[in-house]
Amino acid sequence: MNVQSILAPAIVQAFLTLTLLFVMGYWRFRAFKAGEVNVVDRAASKIGWPRYAAQAERSFLNQFETPLLFFAVIAFIAITRTWDALFVTLAWIWVITRIAHAFVHCTSNRLSLRFPTFVAGVVVLLIMWVLFAVKMMA
Repeated sequence: MNVQSILAPAIVQAFLTLTLLFVMGYWRFRAFKAGEVNVVDRAASKIGWPRYAAQAERSFLNQFETPLLFFAVIAFIAITRTWDALFVTLAWIWVITRIAHAFVHCTSNRLSLRFPTFVAGVVVLLIMWVLFAVKMMA
């Protein structure tokens, strides 16, 4: 198994973050164009965005929370060259949970869907860190 197999999920996660940045920008522009937000007021204060723009913003900001731990463990596992098929599979599962979470966040925003995808991702991330720690302590 080559290094690309462990870096590919991280690359997909990075593109998810960039995609959400563009979605957020588009929805903000749409809000300005529709007159839902005044450009001058928005630049000078913390007025609220319309719901759809706020959801995209929150989803984008979420990509800098638990994903930080994901990128760190991927970097550590790549540097130490200790990945295996299980770790690669877990990395892909984690990325899939993030994509699902972002999709729900930017569409229906139903907590009954969003929360389980978040928890699933956190559990997978915890397993990844435990596996890495065990490998490093062995």
